[in-house]
Amino acid sequence: MAWKLDSERPIYTQIIERVVAGIISGTYQPGEKLPSVRELAAEAAVNPNTMQKALSELERTGLVKSQRTSGRFITEDTGLINSKKSELAKKEIKVFLEKMESMGLDPEEIENYIHEYIKEEEA
Repeated sequence: MAWKLDSERPIYTQIIERVVAGIISGTYQPGEKLPSVRELAAEAAVNPNTMQKALSELERTGLVKSQRTSGRFITEDTGLINSKKSELAKKEIKVFLEKMESMGLDPEEIENYIHEYIKEEEA
């Protein structure tokens, strides 16, 4: 099944986001070998050159490592993975808080709504 990619944003950026999400969620495990560029491109229904560009950028970040004859692997550096997870979580929290504040909610009200929501979901 082809990946759902938005034509409004650069495809390679969305590929990076998707692979990063897979890494930090555990879909791709530390040290795991990634499928080949061609396999991933076929799965995502994108040009192999676009996939290559995205994977090269992921190598630059250190989340993906290339082994000359063996292919690409997810980093085994769990500290780096956890750091990226924390960075992305904080970014999403910031966006959420900005939306809540634009609705006129103060931090205490936001916190109360979050606790209320969690209790309802646990019930």
